[in-house]
Amino acid sequence: MAEPSGTDAARDLSGARERLSRAQAGLLATLVAGAPVPPGFDADRLEVQRRALIGKRADVVAKVAPELPQILGETVFRSAFAAYARGRPMTGGYRLDALNFAGHLLEQGADGRKGPAADRSTRRKLRLWWLERSGPEPLPQGRIRRRLHLLRLG
Repeated sequence: MAEPSGTDAARDLSGARERLSRAQAGLLATLVAGAPVPPGFDADRLEVQRRALIGKRADVVAKVAPELPQILGETVFRSAFAAYARGRPMTGGYRLDALNFAGHLLEQGADGRKGPAADRSTRRKLRLWWLERSGPEPLPQGRIRRRLHLLRLG
């Protein structure tokens, strides 16, 4: 039997690397972006791992923005964050993830739909938290100055 030439071996290796790269990309998309399960993988095991990764992501968001679980309540925060994170891969870091999550909750309740921020008090606290962190500069200090600023924002 003849041995493959150097170019044949390199071509085989290149093809194997390409297949591995596609499988890894498919696996990653399944775990963090809600893509369909790639062929050859156990869907149940991937779902368990996906939930664990969302839970870890929620843990870190709760550490960088501890006010969110306080405003929403721990149980509501976890379930709402899990629903938010499905199909939304994190981009830009955990602080931006926390801001985007709060913005998502505010948008969700803006059109009258029910959601974690549906009650007036929770929505007000969440909106204030988001406003304090989302602008180009912090909100003014002092009760009266802050109220005037917030009134101008609407």
